Amino acid sequence: MKLFYSPNSCALAIHIILEEIGKPYELDLVNLREGAQYKQPYATLNPKAKVPALLRDDGTLLTELPAIAWYLARTNPAAGLLPESIEGEARLLELVDYMVATVHMRGFTRIFRTAAFTPTTADEPAVQQTGKDIVKDGLKLLSQSLGAKAYLLGDYSIADAVLFYLEYWAVTRVQLHVPENIAGHLARMHARPAVQRALAAEGLAAEGLA
Repeated sequence: MKLFYSPNSCALAIHIILEEIGKPYELDLVNLREGAQYKQPYATLNPKAKVPALLRDDGTLLTELPAIAWYLARTNPAAGLLPESIEGEARLLELVDYMVATVHMRGFTRIFRTAAFTPTTADEPAVQQTGKDIVKDGLKLLSQSLGAKAYLLGDYSIADAVLFYLEYWAVTRVQLHVPENIAGHLARMHARPAVQRALAAEGLAAEGLA
């Protein structure tokens, strides 16, 4: 397998999941800052022009973070990254969809790609603030889901890898205050060897955590 990624992007969640699974895989850097997603050969391989993307051993490409995360967990049951019940799996997908579609795409994207949301420079601070409010509200809801548990669903799952990149961004990129139990989850995740290996491979380990 080969993971197409960009450092400190949402592909970090898939990177962590691959490390948790422990099977051989390759990394292929797509430098989003330099626009490599729009250039050859990646533009032909993945016309969606984003990461993550997973090139599977049969030569087919799988895109979209939730689909890749679910596929990896489903095809590697020994890793124990999915709940065993249908209800548990449905709740996991509910969490993952909310984290990616709302907290990331509606919140963080307004903070990181502000100009895409307004043609007027004077409006950009308001757009960024809206993004921060969405992220704060999202983390508050996720804090309620987490409660006093170690992980979102009790047992560790792919949902925790997704939450990690969001809380990591909140602390290291936006310097937001996060709820106490979210901060605890962040520290708990950072202590996992798979997370440490993924961060080190992306050159992120030295950033530290607040």
